[in-house]
Amino acid sequence: MCPTRHSGGCGAAGPAGRRILGGVMVRWALGGAVAVVGSLAAFALLDPIIATFVAIVLGTVAVLAVLASDWDRHSTFEERELERARRRKEKWERGAAARERDRAKWEAHRARQEAKKAAPGQ
Repeated sequence: MCPTRHSGGCGAAGPAGRRILGGVMVRWALGGAVAVVGSLAAFALLDPIIATFVAIVLGTVAVLAVLASDWDRHSTFEERELERARRRKEKWERGAAARERDRAKWEAHRARQEAKKAAPGQ
């Protein structure tokens, strides 16, 4: 499942024909490569215990760097609320016919009830 509903699917082509998640995959590959190369260098040059620490730190920093690289590229609250309002309006408009049918049924019911009140003995 994709992290957002409005993205058009994971890896879907964006408006310019560029894949939406293309940049994310490049960042993951670059961060992973840096962590692996740094870890290999640490194990080659340092004591295994210290190299393990360096590898863990490099992996953590790589993951944090990738996750934080686009933290500010999101819609604003106002944009999200406008999108929600648009969806609510579309849903309301789709249900207009059902509401009209319900209103007609209710009016017919009320008319029958009023007719019963008007002629109680019959």
